[in-house]
Amino acid sequence: MKLNHINLVISNVAEAIQFFETYFKFTCTDIKGDNSVAILKDTDDLTLVIMTDKNEIRYPDAFHIGFMLDSEEDVIKIYHTLKNGGIIVGQEPKKIRDSFGFYFNFDAIMIEVGYYYPVGG
Repeated sequence: MKLNHINLVISNVAEAIQFFETYFKFTCTDIKGDNSVAILKDTDDLTLVIMTDKNEIRYPDAFHIGFMLDSEEDVIKIYHTLKNGGIIVGQEPKKIRDSFGFYFNFDAIMIEVGYYYPVGG
């Protein structure tokens, strides 16, 4: 079984489209309304639906989405790409339990970027 889509609520759909296309290799395939809903696809065919809400957006404190990469070097590279692109990323990547990565916030969403160490590694 494979997770094939997720719906996230954010405050600015146009900014989110640019963010996910620029940094996480998504492609916007459809926009509905006046930038109120957008459908994005990634290279693994995951569908990301992003939409606005007129109410305050509040996810639970620990809620986040994660992008797991193939190496520590990939994590460091995306950290610097985000930082150089003006995204506030906070702490540099570091060892976190059985992974290497970092967390940051974009809009109302906490995002994890990391690499899982091989079992026994």
